[in-house]
This record gives sequence, structure tokens and C-alpha cells, in this order.
Amino acid sequence: MSLCGIDEAGRGPIAGDLVMAGCILTGSVDGLNDSKKLTEKKREELFEIIIQNSTYHVVKFSAKEIDENGISKCLSLGLKEILDSLDAKNYLFDGNSTFGVNNLETMVKADGKVEEVSAASIIAKVTHDRDILELAKQYPQWEFESHKGYGTKKHIELIKKYGYSPIHRRSYKIKELREPSLFG
Repeated sequence: MSLCGIDEAGRGPIAGDLVMAGCILTGSVDGLNDSKKLTEKKREELFEIIIQNSTYHVVKFSAKEIDENGISKCLSLGLKEILDSLDAKNYLFDGNSTFGVNNLETMVKADGKVEEVSAASIIAKVTHDRDILELAKQYPQWEFESHKGYGTKKHIELIKKYGYSPIHRRSYKIKELREPSLFG
């Protein structure tokens, strides 16, 4: 029986891509866990082992796509693409919603309980973080390397100072950023 674990990274940030990953393990990987419970170094180590011992598929949605379609629609489209791209007997998505996608089971905190979902969690998180670090080089004034796109106090201060970059999600309304000039 093959299981495809599915998870995402980047749902909550106010900048950068939403990254979704589906993963079917084909070999043994020790030390898997929810990516948020692992150090960056451990995630990077496991990422390399996972990709050598799995079949996987990654889907990304840009800030522009999230703004145009909404996060729920992007999650639904990503789930459908993963199900179409990976052949498994069962598909398990971390969380409590299928976002309208059939033939998909969900489990809250599956990323810490089910190896395939843990692996997908690590693939999505490492891919997201590597991408945002590359974007930080293009847009240095927003210091993405320090907050990974999340709405930290420092990040919001930088948006107030510089406005939005092309990778900010303008549909995410933040109380501290209500001045109309920032939404240009």
C-alpha cells in the first residue's frame, strides 16, 4: 500500500510563495518529524535524504496568484495537481480540510504523526525557505532572510518604510498597514 503524504509551507506569511509538496517514501528515512519541530540544519540534512528515498511533487503559488485566486483556491489547485502527479493508493493532507478535493483524507498534525506527511512537510518548508532566501537577494531592503516573509514587527516596519515589494501578498490585510499609500 502506498501513501502519499501532503503538506504545505508558506500559508501564513505576507510575502513569498505558497509551497505544497506530496511525497511517497520509497526508502527508509530516520528522524522524520513536523518540519516546524526540526532545526533548519536538520531539515536541510533530511531534505537531501528524503529526495533520494521518495517520489515527490512540489507545487508553488506566487503572491500574485494567491492575491488573484485566494489561498483556499490555491490550496485546492495544488492538491489536485499533486493527486494527478503522484500515483498512490491513499493521499493524506495535513490539516482538517480537503478544500473540495476528492479521494483525499485529512489528519490534524499529521506532519508530526505520519512519516510521509513529515517528509512532505520538510520538502515544502525547505523549498519555501530556500526560495525566500533567493528573493531576499533581489529585495534586500525587506530583510526576508530574517523573517521568511512572516508578518513580524520588523517586517511590518520595513513595509511602512519601503511599501510593498513585488512578492508581497497585497490581499493579506494587516491592521498596522491600513494607510492607503502602501496598497498602491
